[in-house]
Amino acid sequence: MPRRIFLLSPASSAGKRCEMLVRRGAESELALRLRDRGAPIGEVFSFLSSLYFRGKLTYAQRFASPPEACPGVLVITAGQGLVPPDTAITIRDVRGFGRVSIDASERRYVGPLRADAEALRARISPDTEVVLLGSIATAKYVDVLGAVFGRSLVFPSDFVGRGDMSRGGLLLRAAQAGTELGYVPIDGAVRHGRRAVKLAELGY
Repeated sequence: MPRRIFLLSPASSAGKRCEMLVRRGAESELALRLRDRGAPIGEVFSFLSSLYFRGKLTYAQRFASPPEACPGVLVITAGQGLVPPDTAITIRDVRGFGRVSIDASERRYVGPLRADAEALRARISPDTEVVLLGSIATAKYVDVLGAVFGRSLVFPSDFVGRGDMSRGGLLLRAAQAGTELGYVPIDGAVRHGRRAVKLAELGY
């Protein structure tokens, strides 16, 4: 079986869902845990992003096949590099993410991400695929990660031409069917394309 590690782009720490979670007096079960002992970043980002991040996380956990002693799924963060999805974060962390721009020119984002990517690169074999589940149309992930992983950095070719919700639905369906998508190296790939045909409505 090919060795694969998945890197998941983060959910946005802005907007109404985030405000609802971190506002003073929020009483949802997740908000209470964030204020108390913290909650897993995968769960928090699934709430913030809903279908898209949930699709990425479900798919990655279904198909990850990492080398021994390596994590199979890592989440890209704004300022904290790469972390496993079960890493506990607090309201302070979520607010901190919102203060760091996900941009290839932002040192507070790029520095930790590059350091963790290089540490991961040193632990894996040259034939291990590193699958990016996130936007490949801009520099914010590709420039940083591509400089470290080169041709080992791949993405699902079916992502081209799809928006976030379509990608989320695609990943959930693939995970439920047990059918892994095809991957191509980001280096040299067509990263923009015509909008894909919409998926049928999902019951989520």
